Amino acid sequence: MPNFCAAPNCTRKSTQSDLAFFRFPRDPERCRIWVENCRRADLEAKTSDQLNKHYRLCAKHFDPAMVCKTSPYRTVLKDTAIPTIFDLTSHLRNPHTRHRKRIKELTEEDLRKIKERRLASSVEQLAAKKDATTEDSTGAAEDEPQLSTEGKEFREYLRSLFEVVVMLGKQSIPLAAGKASEAEYMSNNFQALLDYRMNAGDEALKRRFHATAVNTEYVSATQQNQLLDICENTVREEMLMEVRESRFFSLVTGDLVEFADEKHLPLFLHFVNQHNVLREEFLDFMSFDGDECALVERLEAQLTDRWGLSMEDCRGQAHKATGTSTTKMKAVAVLLMEKYPLALHMPSSQMALNVHLANSLPFPNVQVVMETLRRIGAFFRTPLTQDELEKAISTHYQKNEEKGSSLKQACASGWTELHNVFDVLLDMLPPLLLCMDSIRDNGDGNFADAVTADAYSLTETLSDFEIVVTVVILKNVLTFTRAFGRNLQGETLDVFFAANSLTAVLHSLNEVNDNVDVYHEFWYEEAVSVANVMEIPVTVPRLFLRKQRAADVGEIQIEAYFKEYVTVPVIRGIMQEVEDMFSETNLKALKCLSLVPAVMGQMKFNTTEENYADVYRGDLPSPDTLLAELHCWRIKWKHRGKEVRLPTTIHETLQLPDVKFFPNVNAFLKVLSALPVLKLEDSRSDKASRRLQAHLDGVPVKRWIKSLAMLNVNTHVKHDLDVMVDKYCRLYSEEDPEADSEEVADAEAEAESEEGAKADAESEDGAKADAESEDGAKADAESEEGAKTDAKSEEGAKADAKSEEGAKADAESGEGAKAHAESGEGAKAHAESGEGAKADAESEEGAKAHAESEDGAKAKAAMK
Repeated sequence: MPNFCAAPNCTRKSTQSDLAFFRFPRDPERCRIWVENCRRADLEAKTSDQLNKHYRLCAKHFDPAMVCKTSPYRTVLKDTAIPTIFDLTSHLRNPHTRHRKRIKELTEEDLRKIKERRLASSVEQLAAKKDATTEDSTGAAEDEPQLSTEGKEFREYLRSLFEVVVMLGKQSIPLAAGKASEAEYMSNNFQALLDYRMNAGDEALKRRFHATAVNTEYVSATQQNQLLDICENTVREEMLMEVRESRFFSLVTGDLVEFADEKHLPLFLHFVNQHNVLREEFLDFMSFDGDECALVERLEAQLTDRWGLSMEDCRGQAHKATGTSTTKMKAVAVLLMEKYPLALHMPSSQMALNVHLANSLPFPNVQVVMETLRRIGAFFRTPLTQDELEKAISTHYQKNEEKGSSLKQACASGWTELHNVFDVLLDMLPPLLLCMDSIRDNGDGNFADAVTADAYSLTETLSDFEIVVTVVILKNVLTFTRAFGRNLQGETLDVFFAANSLTAVLHSLNEVNDNVDVYHEFWYEEAVSVANVMEIPVTVPRLFLRKQRAADVGEIQIEAYFKEYVTVPVIRGIMQEVEDMFSETNLKALKCLSLVPAVMGQMKFNTTEENYADVYRGDLPSPDTLLAELHCWRIKWKHRGKEVRLPTTIHETLQLPDVKFFPNVNAFLKVLSALPVLKLEDSRSDKASRRLQAHLDGVPVKRWIKSLAMLNVNTHVKHDLDVMVDKYCRLYSEEDPEADSEEVADAEAEAESEEGAKADAESEDGAKADAESEDGAKADAESEEGAKTDAKSEEGAKADAKSEEGAKADAESGEGAKAHAESGEGAKAHAESGEGAKADAESEEGAKAHAESEDGAKAKAAMK
């Protein structure tokens, strides 16, 4: 139902304009002011609740400064907004026109009352504003921690450091450019940038390092790692906040990356943000060590414990594994689905289905083909090698220019990732060998030795008949899934029809499997024909022949060998992978895409989403009303106006303002859009995995740091330097790490000296030294009165000897006991024996007292 503007002489309604419409406020005072300004007498008798429920004003009646556009699809008013722009005179030009919204004629008394109310209201608002300002300033002053001058300078210094680190990360510049040795850096980019900032006038850095030696490293490696960790965690937390707000997500993993002598798995999250935009973001690397169970536990700990997500909200998983890691990741996917049945295993929208299916086959010959494809893609990235390939294509297809032109266009960029990659590769095999031979000859000297070595290696691989047969078999078998895979990465309507065509795809593959002898015969002949063109000998692999001779088994025919070891395994492997990837639950989820209005229209609004809705029934806010809501949803679009276009994607559907009146449909669409099989509509997000690959390609392998990769891949994520500074201050001490290390060293030295002093006191020589050295006498002189009498001079000792009572008093007094306890073993002797004071007097009684204890015995022996 459209919204009509309640203002007089305004005929706008929501279906004819993209203007925002605003309800009357519930606050009685503000609502009364709105009614007064509208000058409609018929609204004065209505309550604020009635006005809020039934009446609207369009944005044309408000000052533009009062209207805030928080997003392309949401417009709100400021809390103090009041309508002030009205047309109160145009009806006078048409006096015979009947007006439903009559304008109230104001009398002098009405004007006077309005002025008085407005004056009183403005005075109250001014006073309230002053009070609020005072309270806010007082509260802010109380809440804000009072930082010292040193604390503020330290925060400014940290802010400068974080600016440098973020800049290095965004520009993909390693902190250290190279090493001359393990202890000395050839070039430190971080240090150089700090120097540059200080020369440019950065006062915070100048104050910090003004007295530092020229060759001193400003920031230690430990502190650099701390800064990187803070930056990485801050950027990741920004993205995780969006994921938590949207709730549902899918887990996507990339191909393995090896750095720091360990294999790591890139982790991406596929989700719909609060603006209903589908995104896929890179969040971290995870160690790939351990078996499948250990990987699953590590994934769960990463997502739940570290990132604060719930695996119960994971609605899909896609693993873009290659090589030997494919088998392991398939087992991980199975284990995750056993624990979380709604975490459906699906192909990723970032990889062609045929490439994914070929990567999933665990056969060595297929894996060699896929690795060769990746090497070919990397080899022809440079313009020089690409030009050489185009020359070879022109030479080989000089009698078929049309074919040559189409191949040149196909191999322009990224052809190794296309749905028809094996068709293109088969046509490219002869030109590829011709190109590699030309690069190996290197007659003009245009290519480096490393390039010619790579060309030689690729030539050896491509000139193997087993590889040729494998390419031919893959091309022919994956022909049956090519259209299905292309639709799966198309628009929403294409994905829906792909889900409904899977039965036909499996039927075709089963038909090939049942008649494998006939199909293999044709495919083998094709492979032999290609090998003859390339002058490749038709033989059984050498490794197989060696094993056959060792086992003393009779010879096998070449065609029979390739049927048993290539054709049959590839067909059955593709069938099994398709069945696993598109299970009954997966198909039910994809068939729910009929909720999109364009799919409904294509199906003549004869859809049955309720038959598949049980998959996500627990994710709906009101599952009991789902059937009635789906019926209303279909009726809404079936009986739409002719000028209304049907939305074609989930994104367009979620942007509709009316979708909020269908809460179950809204929740259903958000869950479906999180599935990893659906392509990304935001081109920026579409390149998250490519940005990661570009970063890894642009940085030397020895300089790969996951924190810098995180910053470089997610340059679009906002970052707050103040937040980073706060985190650093909370986690780490504000003191200089070097100063801290010096204090620790001093403390250790002091402790060692104390232990040494005790050891000296326990030894005979140490006792003599304590008694004879001037330093010991000074130390005793600085202690309390009891220690002074013990260390002053020989006369003091004689005085102690003459006066037995004085020695006894010294032993009994608390100060003398403390002084002797703080000094060496003499104090211990006084503490253990009350007669210890007599030992210092060298009297007979003192000698007897020393004889009674071990220390006294030692002292007596030393004295004799």
